[in-house]
Amino acid sequence: MPIQEVTLQTFQAEVLQSELPVLLQFTAEWCGPCKTVAPELEAVQLEVQGKAKVLKVDIDRSPEIAQQMGVKSVPTFVVFHQGQPSGGKTGALRKAELMAMLEPVLPRAAGALKPEEIAKLLKQGHVCMVDTRGDDVHARAHLPGAISVPLEDVAERVQELITLPAAPVLYCRSGDKTQALSAELGTRGMPFSFLEGGVLGWEGAGFTLDRPD
Repeated sequence: MPIQEVTLQTFQAEVLQSELPVLLQFTAEWCGPCKTVAPELEAVQLEVQGKAKVLKVDIDRSPEIAQQMGVKSVPTFVVFHQGQPSGGKTGALRKAELMAMLEPVLPRAAGALKPEEIAKLLKQGHVCMVDTRGDDVHARAHLPGAISVPLEDVAERVQELITLPAAPVLYCRSGDKTQALSAELGTRGMPFSFLEGGVLGWEGAGFTLDRPD
């Protein structure tokens, strides 16, 4: 889906009054790096659909907005949250860098815990990690102290999990499956937390896995 362009006439309604966070790109038709970053921006738009808006301003067609925001080069990216700019960067950024700009203002799913939060809770002994990827994968590598309960067995073993010595936190490879399971269990009155980003997010944040010999 093409990135929607904002003009001086629509800036207030689409950006300043938006109920969702906004990632706003300042661009121009003659800008080479802007063309390079276009696929990255479209990938971000697809990932945050329903949680944030991705918009653009052409500095030649809407110079007033660029001047008001103090934009001196393109591409420049600014995040708006509750009508206020909350951070900006310039250059041909990659998807991960753009997502990192949006992350602090994105709504979080119920029960979501970041790797940094999990690491602290593990150190304090407040959580027990539940590896839902399968016994064979768990045997090769898992989060510290994790137990193995395959995804398809979690619902049947809820009573067992809630009697663990610490609060159970589900995790999978990328976080999407345990997020969906957590939401489903929540609708049945059995809320469970899950590791945001799963094993990939855990390692991406610089934390290691236990790898039994």
